[in-house]
Amino acid sequence: MDKFQIETAQNIAISQNVAHVTTRIGSYLIDALFIFGYYIIIAIIIGMLDIPFSMEYLSLYMLLGLPIFFYSLIFEILMNGQTPGKYFNQTRVVKLDGSKPTFGSYLVRWLLRVVDFTLASGSVAVLTILLNGKGQRLGDIAAGTTVISEKKRITLKDTIASDVVDNYTPTYSQVTLLTDNDIHTISNVYKDAMRKRNHKVILKLHAKIIELTGISSEQKPAEFVNTVIKDYHYYARQ
Repeated sequence: MDKFQIETAQNIAISQNVAHVTTRIGSYLIDALFIFGYYIIIAIIIGMLDIPFSMEYLSLYMLLGLPIFFYSLIFEILMNGQTPGKYFNQTRVVKLDGSKPTFGSYLVRWLLRVVDFTLASGSVAVLTILLNGKGQRLGDIAAGTTVISEKKRITLKDTIASDVVDNYTPTYSQVTLLTDNDIHTISNVYKDAMRKRNHKVILKLHAKIIELTGISSEQKPAEFVNTVIKDYHYYARQ
């Protein structure tokens, strides 16, 4: 469940690092602390104003409870898929194709919180996430979303310059037309675009490299850019 790969309509392969269920529980508990803090602040203010808990003030109490009732929906919309708990744990709600969820997606997730969390004290959500394989609770399945981890996971395979082994065979000799400044810019933009799953930037980068080098390739855009970077580092080391 740690990672799954999807392919966009632009043939860009993207690996999603799914947020582990324990991380999601941690985010939920952090959000619970924020909610508890809100209740304490409201209780202090009500106590200072000496407002009794009676039917006469029921509408006021209901109004004060609205921020809690819509807590996750409001924050996920305003913070681009994050609540304070998700922010601190570096997780985010995204569509399965890596794109930003719509208002409707956030709304569906929020509506099904009753089933996922209220019923059986959240065991429904935990069980669904563990069995699903894509980090989805029932609300995510209905909305076509998941929760990913934005913590950088670096492995030997993920490095670019360092994994050009001695017996590496370059694919495109035309990369020598690029300058050190060009490849530095390309590398930075590529890494940032892959991290943010920005498909459009990858496509623009792919087109710009072809324009500068005249390379003809059948590789997918993300694979092509990665190969160009490796090829350049290979020739630079010779």
